[in-house]
Amino acid sequence: MIRKQILPRLIALATAISMMAAAPVQAATTLLRDADIEYALRQLGAPILSAAGLSPQQVDIIVIDDGSLNAFVVDTQHIFLHSGLIMKLDSAEALQAVIAHEAAHISNGHISRRLGNLRAARTAAGIGMALAAAAAAAGANKQAAAGVALGSQGSAMRLFFSHTRAEESAADISSVRFMSRAGVDPRGALEVQKLFRGQEALSVGRQDPYMRTHPLTRDRLRALEGLVAGTKTPGRDATSQYWFKRAQGKLTAFKRAPSWTLRRLKDSGSQDIAYMREAVAYHRQANLKKSLSAIDRAIALRPNDPYLLELKGQILLESRQFGAAVQVYKAAANRAPREPLILGGLGRALLAAGQPKQALSALEAARGRDFTDARLLRDLAVAYAKTGQNGMASISTAERYALQGRMKDAKLHAERALATLPRGSAPWQRAQDVLSAAQQAK
Repeated sequence: MIRKQILPRLIALATAISMMAAAPVQAATTLLRDADIEYALRQLGAPILSAAGLSPQQVDIIVIDDGSLNAFVVDTQHIFLHSGLIMKLDSAEALQAVIAHEAAHISNGHISRRLGNLRAARTAAGIGMALAAAAAAAGANKQAAAGVALGSQGSAMRLFFSHTRAEESAADISSVRFMSRAGVDPRGALEVQKLFRGQEALSVGRQDPYMRTHPLTRDRLRALEGLVAGTKTPGRDATSQYWFKRAQGKLTAFKRAPSWTLRRLKDSGSQDIAYMREAVAYHRQANLKKSLSAIDRAIALRPNDPYLLELKGQILLESRQFGAAVQVYKAAANRAPREPLILGGLGRALLAAGQPKQALSALEAARGRDFTDARLLRDLAVAYAKTGQNGMASISTAERYALQGRMKDAKLHAERALATLPRGSAPWQRAQDVLSAAQQAK
């Protein structure tokens, strides 16, 4: 729920964004939510964020479902990584270097100086606004930006969120320091810079979005090489490399063709990751028998891993084995009782199995820990409707649309919720927050 002191800040942000705009991109920005991948990113990001003086519990690392190469920050509480960048990098240290660089923009106050009014956009509407800024920072056209949140219409937004060369140089220095302090090999930063070095000669339209928001120069690269050369380079950390390969392996298994994945199982980094990727590939080919065989072999290697159980539950659920899916999701939730995406999966399975009351309990617990999952909010609305709570169904739907940036639809359902919910109640206040954000966006 937006607290009253937060709402004026969101309105100020909305007003600022509504006067800015964006250059062309292909599609609106959407989040890619996966409990396993997000856990892996938390493992990789936690030592970096701590070294930067930031709380790993307060800064979320969010994956944008976009094949282009980009990473950026638009506020002090979120780091956005494109799925394409995660799939392109070759090492855990390179991904940690990206996280360190973006964390440096937060730690050095680059974001605070631009968005002094935004400190805690932790509501569905607030996240939708942040995603509008994210799409614009990546270069969204006005149709895409309107589809994300606030309808930007020019190039000022991209310029507003792009970093100056001075800020980039400062972030370079800080990121190397953070990596060294965290015991991470800072040569990963060079790997990232060299990935983009060849793009400077390209026209703006052909460059990856990262180049448009992170200006790169030869002088900067040389300075970074000097920084790294004068820094102790620890050995590669096996645990970090495992979680990098796991996040990257699962992403590629779902994003690449199944045949591509099956040909590259030997590059998975460990046998359990190979089995997990094999299971995803066969699931996408609708081969339930082979998919279950592969995921069961992965679980045999890591029997207490809730995220492998969650994947098995997903395979069963999407194969319409609802009763079996419920049992597997329950086992996963027992091992990770505070993981909202697993609780959301359990609720989804219970809904499919015709148990809306039990589903509602799991879904409400999931939303209480994370409201930024649009699919969860959709399932929650269904569960409320099936249990006769139409007002609650309306506010869940309003928040889902706000999160997706569909502010006109969010306004409609927020008004329905206000007409039904008890005045002054917490859900009524949530509906008011969405309505205020939608009206300001308009």
